[in-house]
Amino acid sequence: MNIFNKLFGSKAKPEESQLDQSEQSADCHTKQALIEQYGGFALEKQDNLANLIGELPWNANLDDGEIRFGDNLFFRFKSSAPFSHSSQTWLWAWANSQSNIPQNLLQQALTLKQYGENHGIDLLSNDTVDASETDLHFIGLIASGMFNSSGYYLADYGEGILCVTISSADIDRSFSNDHLAIMTIFPQLIALYEMNHKNALTRYLQQKGYQIQAGENQLTATKGDKTIRAEFDQLSRMTQLNG
Repeated sequence: MNIFNKLFGSKAKPEESQLDQSEQSADCHTKQALIEQYGGFALEKQDNLANLIGELPWNANLDDGEIRFGDNLFFRFKSSAPFSHSSQTWLWAWANSQSNIPQNLLQQALTLKQYGENHGIDLLSNDTVDASETDLHFIGLIASGMFNSSGYYLADYGEGILCVTISSADIDRSFSNDHLAIMTIFPQLIALYEMNHKNALTRYLQQKGYQIQAGENQLTATKGDKTIRAEFDQLSRMTQLNG
């Protein structure tokens, strides 16, 4: 099964955001640097969210900023942008005067826009971007990581897809930050996007609370009695991962 089919949204049935304080120092000037910085830990949290909501149908209330899955799961959300199935374009919500998305739900999108302008990243600062659904997952991972969200959801409403980040103490409590998750999550991440494997694994492990010792072509990470060891080739592509 395709990882996106497993982890992300299914078709619909009829206060100001700030960057996570622990990530304020992140200085990314390319899309690759963004996914290296945020991708691993965000993808692991996304797996946790997917296990929680499963295939439950969704409904969203834009006025209340609330998204519901099934009858019993209610979460707060923020919106970034809709994606059009017909034109295959991504239009940032702050540039879409027809979206009727309340201003209070756009603060994360505006923060991403400012970040893109400050760091020269067109994906975040241009109002319209040619995109595929794979690109939507990229944006979801970056937004989720930057804002330390519980995860994100691609809400398919028929004519398009709305990417929203979700924040919930209940979801966060269900996240186990499992040591062994690294062994499945990280290989999935590097199979999806181009990146420097060594940089990305280092950021991922640091965000999970590991202490890192790195040589030219190897990395050892420890957290309590848990250890991760990785080896890389001369191009920083991972050749071995053990834990």
